[in-house]
Order: sequence, then structure tokens, then C-alpha cells
Amino acid sequence: MSGEEPPSTDLITLTRHVLNDQLRLGSAATGDLTLLLNAIQLTSKFIATNVRKARLINLVGMAGETNVQGEEQKKLDVLSNDIMVNALRASGKTAVLVSEELEEAIIIEDFYKGKYCVVFDPLDGSSNIDAGVNIGTIFGIYRIQPDSNGTIGDVLRPGSEMVAAGYTMYGSSCNLVLSTGQGVNGYTLDAALGEFILTHPNITIPPRGKIYSFNEGNSMYFHPPVTAYLKSIKYPTKGKPYSARYIGSMVADVHRTLLYGGIFGYPDDKKSKSGKLRLLYEAFPMAYLTEQAGGVATTGTKRILDIVPKSIHERCPVFLGSRDDVQDLLKFYKDVPLEG
Repeated sequence: MSGEEPPSTDLITLTRHVLNDQLRLGSAATGDLTLLLNAIQLTSKFIATNVRKARLINLVGMAGETNVQGEEQKKLDVLSNDIMVNALRASGKTAVLVSEELEEAIIIEDFYKGKYCVVFDPLDGSSNIDAGVNIGTIFGIYRIQPDSNGTIGDVLRPGSEMVAAGYTMYGSSCNLVLSTGQGVNGYTLDAALGEFILTHPNITIPPRGKIYSFNEGNSMYFHPPVTAYLKSIKYPTKGKPYSARYIGSMVADVHRTLLYGGIFGYPDDKKSKSGKLRLLYEAFPMAYLTEQAGGVATTGTKRILDIVPKSIHERCPVFLGSRDDVQDLLKFYKDVPLEG
């Protein structure tokens, strides 16, 4: 026991860390973003609690079913959406909310209106919860434009204009990964304290990894550049082949890529001509985090964060991860014809 280090008494919480970043900005910081991020971390704690007990209280059932008391039961992703919408509205810091669960954007009423827009997938990968797979919440934040009072136009902007992005992953531990444009940091929820503690400061993606995450069940539909790239890493002319690690939860797959490097891909193909992932609240936040961590995020032909969305539920192809791995993929897009 004598060789063990005593626990640190200087715990850096998410709130403290973000406040320190705001203080470094000096007079330009109003504290509003800190309060908004506080609301997001509160929703993460609430959703994490419900994820842990979901099966016990039948939260994974279909929305609209009733329990023995005749009360309507909410599916976990619907409940998570309600939790987020209510907390973000109540924060008084938001003007527009876009959720994967809602067909239309929510324009916040004047009494609660603030200066930020939040786009989010309240529970990505929720269909996997019965299998014990890590799932999560993805979010991106825009500041409304100077001449705006909060409209849909404030979110139909390139991802490069986001002021913050992140995700919370619910699994064996609850991890919140966040960037406010000053690098990427990871926090772990200490259930006893009820606080997110900084555990992964300054996350940096290695320039090259050894893992690829693609849904190869769709490989018969892949375009030739993707097929050629995958062949090159599975049957290399020299060196060891890459290992396949595909969970099917974007949060879990990207989390592993951020920490260990390699490449995550969800391409467009002959079946899904625009790709499967949603641009605004899946691709943009994950691309933002990837670039802040020193990686690359692309559709195969252009930088994801440069895309100007035309609609709130638009889809796009996604490749992201280690700089050298993504650059290798881009060479195939340049040299191999798109149609075989």
C-alpha cells in the first residue's frame, strides 16, 4: 500500500475548466456559454441515470405503450429528447434547437431566448442499448448571427462556425468529450460527487492508427475508392493489416478513434447516395472535435466543416480520424474512378 499515490485533492471539474477558458478570453467572455454547457452536462447526468436503469423500468419499449397504471411510457430516446429540450430552454441561453427526434426546429419564445443555437442527437445508437453497447448524446453549438433574433438560418451554416461541440458517452463510465475551440478535453462523471472530472486533458489523435471502423455489411454497395482503400489496409504489401473495430454506435466508434487513432468511415454508396449520417448534429460535431484534436474529417471529396447545410436533417458521407490514415483514403478518391 505504501507505494500507492494518494488521490489528488485538486479535482478539475468541467465547470471549473470551462470557466478558466472563459476567463482567458477576458472581456470577450460573458459566461453565457459556461451556463449553457452547465445545462448540457446536467442533461447528460439525467440521461446517464435513465440509461443505467432503462431495462428495469422498461424505457426501451416502444413510445406510446402504456404501463399497468394506464400511464403512457416514453421510449428512452424520446425521454432523452424531452430532457434536453426542457433543460436547454430553461437555461435562458438558447434561441434555436434542432433535434434528431423532431422534424422541425424549435424557435425559443422570447421570455427564455438567448444567444446560442444547439443542434443535437439526444441518444445516438439507442437501438443497441439492449446489447449493452455504449450509446451517447451528440451536440454542436452556434452563436446566433449579429443581426438575428434566432431563426433557422442561424444553424444552416458551415460547421466551422460552431463555437463548441461534444458528446457524452454512456457505458461502463459516463464520459463527456468537449471542445470550445481550444483543443479537446475529456471528463468522466464521478457518480459519488455528481460532477464531471477532467480525466483526459488535451486529447490528440495519433497521426496514424491501426484500427478501422466501417460497416462492411454494406461493402457490396461501396464505391470503388472505398473498396480499394479497405483492401489496401486489410492486405498491405508490407506491414501488418489493420484491425476492424466496428460497434455501430457513432459515439463509441468515434471515441475510440479520438483516443487511439485510425479511421472511422460511413461513406455514401450505391444504396445511400447522400450517406447515412446527419450533417448538422452528427457529422459537424464529430468533425469539429476531430480537427480540434489534430485529425482530419472529410466526405472523401471535401472538408466536412466547409459544407453549407440546405436543411436541418441533411445527410453526408463521413470519414474522420488520424491525419495520415485519412490522407491515404483521399489518395484513392483522387486516383480511383468513383464508378467501377
